[in-house]
Amino acid sequence: MRNFLKGKKMWGYVSGTYVVPKNTKEGDTALIDTWEANNTKIITWINNSVEHSIGTQLAKYKITKEIWDHLQRLFTQSNFTK
Repeated sequence: MRNFLKGKKMWGYVSGTYVVPKNTKEGDTALIDTWEANNTKIITWINNSVEHSIGTQLAKYKITKEIWDHLQRLFTQSNFTK
């Protein structure tokens, strides 16, 4: 998934580099719309690549980074012998 997102130039949404634009000045609407569209695309790609039972756990998250952090907690082994 990491390589796929880097290839699509969207890894920043997962890493937290690209955050929701805070300003709501005239003209920023397009930035917010683009951010939301890309965030939603990535969430869809992630949901399509995980088991249904995992996907239901992810439904409560609205930001890609939150989903990625959750998956990282689930699947990172802190003890290799475990």
